[in-house]
Amino acid sequence: MNIKGLAHVAIQATDYDATIRFYIEALGFKRGHYWSLPSYQIKEASMLVSPDGRTCLELFDHDAVIPAQGRKARTEDEVTHGALLHLAFYVEDVDLAFQTALAHGAKPYAEPANLVLGEPPLPIRNALVHSPNGEVIEFIQDVDFNR
Repeated sequence: MNIKGLAHVAIQATDYDATIRFYIEALGFKRGHYWSLPSYQIKEASMLVSPDGRTCLELFDHDAVIPAQGRKARTEDEVTHGALLHLAFYVEDVDLAFQTALAHGAKPYAEPANLVLGEPPLPIRNALVHSPNGEVIEFIQDVDFNR
């Protein structure tokens, strides 16, 4: 197998500029390469790069015509169903990440908590928010899932 890791996850923004601001100001991403591609009706697209430089989010404008799983939500409150359930980011401090996201317009989904998963028991600390654009984002402290 030649897979090295996950390159990026693509999301479509309801408000392109506000979504970029959220990922930069609340989560510390930086805007990398950006482009337009009229043949796919993409007016604006950007690759947002995480602070560790290894994880990227590809962000498309609201009207871009791109292949997708599931369907777009018709309203801000509607839950959509598709292949992508949530984005999860490793963080040093779950509580700080949660509060920072809320301060930048995210809505709480699951407050910071300690959980124990499976056998043998694997302790984790995590929290979840709805981003201002609607993605469910999980903040999780570093954990070794190879156990």
